[in-house]
Amino acid sequence: MNSFSPPSVKKVAVIGPECTGKSELSAFLATHFQTEWVPEYARGYINKLVRPYTQDDLLTIAHGQLRIEDEFMRDSNKVLICDTNLYVIKIWSEFKFGKCDDEILRYISTRKYDLYLLTYVDIPWQEDPQREHPTKRQELYDIYLREMQNQQVPFVEIKGERELRHELAVKAIEKQFVS
Repeated sequence: MNSFSPPSVKKVAVIGPECTGKSELSAFLATHFQTEWVPEYARGYINKLVRPYTQDDLLTIAHGQLRIEDEFMRDSNKVLICDTNLYVIKIWSEFKFGKCDDEILRYISTRKYDLYLLTYVDIPWQEDPQREHPTKRQELYDIYLREMQNQQVPFVEIKGERELRHELAVKAIEKQFVS
């Protein structure tokens, strides 16, 4: 899957454990920067399933996430906000199934992002039929943090109350992309 990326558009991926405010932050940032944000493909995909999802579904979800990311890229304004990316699928796959599909790992190594915003687990858990591990968020966060520390793209941890999270994320994007 080839990524369409106009040279002037920077990609920001908002990642982190479940129920850490990724979607809300992504929507806010898109409004703030007057651009597009890519929703989490997995949510719609899983909602349509009439059976529990499997590891094979994660590869289908990865393909869907990349496809809509490329579609939204065309209409973005200088920055594209991605509510999740393949690191989320990788970590989830390894956590739930003990391994990750090699194709997902290849995509991770070839897809370019310019900044990661890693959301912390300091906001209250909200029940949702798709959320599975309310007591494992810190453990998952630590896995995300290690992943971010072991890759080359800048990342910023996003913590605190909603307004502080917004401020930290806006400053991180401006620092990275606005001279």
